[in-house]
Amino acid sequence: MSKVLAFLSIILLGSSLSASPIPKDTRQLVVAVAADWNSTSAQLWMLHRTEAGKPWQLAAGPIPTKLGRTGLVWGRGLHTPPRGATLKREGDGKPPCGAFAIGQSYGTLHPQTVQRRSNMRYHHIGPSDLWVEDANSEYYNRHIRLPDGRTPQTEWEKKQQMRLNDNAHKLKLFIAHNAQPNIVRGAGSAIFFHIWRDNGGRPTAGCTAMPESTLRQLIAWVDPATKPVYVILPRVEYTRLAPSWGLPKVF
Repeated sequence: MSKVLAFLSIILLGSSLSASPIPKDTRQLVVAVAADWNSTSAQLWMLHRTEAGKPWQLAAGPIPTKLGRTGLVWGRGLHTPPRGATLKREGDGKPPCGAFAIGQSYGTLHPQTVQRRSNMRYHHIGPSDLWVEDANSEYYNRHIRLPDGRTPQTEWEKKQQMRLNDNAHKLKLFIAHNAQPNIVRGAGSAIFFHIWRDNGGRPTAGCTAMPESTLRQLIAWVDPATKPVYVILPRVEYTRLAPSWGLPKVF
């Protein structure tokens, strides 16, 4: 019996040591906390640390943000969702919760007008750029560019075309939910930080939206070399997971 207990203790210890989805060498953290699972808004903080194991230090926040129109749901990212939890699906209007890598930036603005670090790639979006939200496509949840600079010709291409004349999407930063190399078709696509609508008066379709000035600040601050991570959770889940995930106290 003692050998069995010792074996179980080793398993539990290993699980606790590997519980945090945040890489040990991550040095930038963006945190959004919603009041509950039904919220359409959240408070956001930007934090950094000098090296692994050091305390998180506040860089900015709290910052008001808008979330999806139908509340929150667990997503697919760096974390392991709770067993039996409902997961995000395409078109459900919910922002995915959990921990996610922060990806590259996109927009219709001229590159010289977007302040960013030299290692932050900015994709200057034009008529040839598509973001595939068709769950039946092999390119689902990916950015692709039509060859030779051609514009969309088919109805399918037109439907996947990235928005060109939408102020809310003239600048955005990718949240790596359901992203390569582990894309599950139908599990949700095109999740970004972007500019909010009507000065925060309208929820999103599942993204995290904020004032343009704040988004510009975020893009200028994010350093891909730090392996930045975005954590978004309802308050009760943030409180529950903070010890095992090593999350900073922000409220």
